[in-house]
Amino acid sequence: MAIRLFRLSPLLLLAVVAMLVPGFANSASPVETTNESYDQFIVRFAPGSTAKASATARQRVLAVGADADGLTVVQLRRLAVGADVVKTNRKLSGPEAEAFMNRLRRDPSVNFVEIDRRMKATFSPNDPRYPEQWHYYEATGGINLPAAWDQSTGAGVVVAVIDTGITPHSDLNGNVVAGYDFIDDLKTARDGDGRDPNPNDQGDWATADYCSPGSPATNSTWHGTHVAGTVAAVTNNANGVAGVAFNAKIMPLRVLGRCGGFNSDISDAIVWAAGGAVPGIPNNPNPAEVINMSLGGAGSCGQATQDAINVAVAAGTVVVVAAGNDNQDASGFEPANCANVIVVGATGRSGAKACYSNFGSTVDVSAPGGTSSNPILSTINTGTTIQAAEGYTGFQGTSMATPHVAGTVALMQSAIVSSPAAVESILKNTARSFPVA
Repeated sequence: MAIRLFRLSPLLLLAVVAMLVPGFANSASPVETTNESYDQFIVRFAPGSTAKASATARQRVLAVGADADGLTVVQLRRLAVGADVVKTNRKLSGPEAEAFMNRLRRDPSVNFVEIDRRMKATFSPNDPRYPEQWHYYEATGGINLPAAWDQSTGAGVVVAVIDTGITPHSDLNGNVVAGYDFIDDLKTARDGDGRDPNPNDQGDWATADYCSPGSPATNSTWHGTHVAGTVAAVTNNANGVAGVAFNAKIMPLRVLGRCGGFNSDISDAIVWAAGGAVPGIPNNPNPAEVINMSLGGAGSCGQATQDAINVAVAAGTVVVVAAGNDNQDASGFEPANCANVIVVGATGRSGAKACYSNFGSTVDVSAPGGTSSNPILSTINTGTTIQAAEGYTGFQGTSMATPHVAGTVALMQSAIVSSPAAVESILKNTARSFPVA
């Protein structure tokens, strides 16, 4: 078992915790391993095919795939990566979804078809506690930010936070640039108008049984606001907390709402964040140098997600993602098992792997994610369901570790612009060992 903790090169002198350990893969598809049902899918038709170019021909192919009792399917929209989002008139069980996809796969004009899975925020919230950001400066479990700030504060860098959106907060407002709400499904979005230029977090609370049979009632998490505060909360303003790259800018992109968010929305958000074109949406005037995705779900990396990541990386954008909170091999979780991303595990205040953090060779580095007794403090909204007053609280999870690394990358890119591959290499090759087993 090779365990490492990373320290950035002398340029930035950051000591963010990194872990590279072998483990056991768990790559089973959710169609095979869960009782979930599905009514939204992603289909890519072959370039040059009639179905790709013609809505009528496309609908004929979909109709053949829907050849089952009472099943119909319609196209919702085309993604930035060229695939189409389609929806069935009823939810399908795992076997039914597999049968539907297999019928579509038989058509030679279909390149791939996959479930448009919902991703969830990857964190475990806990009660508020007194502000003490040990994760920035303590020698054992911290990331040595004071030394880094002598070299760089992230000026000139935009970090896209692909999450639940953002809430107004005096410790964030000065560092926020225009974002976008990519949630297309009205029930998920809760704002009544689908995709729009306003990434304001409407709250992701849900009543019991709403998201799935037996699902518990949940309060709003304001997850994106918490993540954004770790990346770039306004600092030296005699107010609240500090951010890792406090002179960088945050671009909030809303993809998670009630019950999570669809891969299709996440895919388009990734492309748009990096400056790519998304059908029906104005171009991004401030392409991001770094993308933070503190989200995920079980299953293999979707092709639409991978295509979007490839677009972003080709544009020079570094994509940083959470390893997940299931204490399992990260190879079984998306987007941690996607290629061309920096995967972040979590450590506690002692510097040891956090008990919940996913692990394995897929994980590139780890950073402070906190524990129930020593969480990561950041910005938040105090509302239980809808927005109320601004505040601060501590969360734990790989969601909290990921923005430590995204902020670190912003410091690096502000000092010397490097390719995504070079950034990942520096992070991994300058790692330091865990201080404890």
